[in-house]
Amino acid sequence: MKATKHFTAIIQQEGKYFVALCPELDVASQGRNVEEARRNIAEAVELFLEEASPAEIKQRLHKQTYVTQVEVAIG
Repeated sequence: MKATKHFTAIIQQEGKYFVALCPELDVASQGRNVEEARRNIAEAVELFLEEASPAEIKQRLHKQTYVTQVEVAIG
């Protein structure tokens, strides 16, 4: 059985598509809806981890990723 690891997926609508980003590895994908974008980013991360060298993974891997909101004054 393969080990698993959780990664962050940020999904935003851009026009007709939903763009997905894994900020820990700087890997992106897209889909026609949120669920397709989620599946596609998972596949893209898996493929990256299978094909990239250990040095590239180490270079790109951000060990701590924080997703939050900030409040700013407008106008």
